[in-house]
Amino acid sequence: MKYIAFAFAAIAALATTPVAANQLNSTEIKQTISGKKVYLATKWGIEFPLIYRSNGKVIGDGSGTGLGKYFAPKETGNWWITNNRMCQKFPTWYKGRTFCFTLKETGKDALIWKRDDGATGKARIG
Repeated sequence: MKYIAFAFAAIAALATTPVAANQLNSTEIKQTISGKKVYLATKWGIEFPLIYRSNGKVIGDGSGTGLGKYFAPKETGNWWITNNRMCQKFPTWYKGRTFCFTLKETGKDALIWKRDDGATGKARIG
């Protein structure tokens, strides 16, 4: 019986151990997202795709996610990297405000991000 209790305690400890995350520098950010589709996890349980073109354009297209009823479902903005942060700006999304993000790699094709206003989330590279 005490072995079962030990096994449950070990499993619980592993489940609450934080995921190691490597913060990406400017070069790593470019290698990770340039020319790729990034899927942002949303609070609604769906993924929102963003395509980061190598020419500095970012295309957000939520038309297939059902989020179009909440905002313009598709928009093209700009992205760039500065001071080890990925920044982006869309013409109307977020009222045209620029946001910058630190990105941390949590596994193969998995990221966590932190926006300069403190918002955080998860994403995967597709």
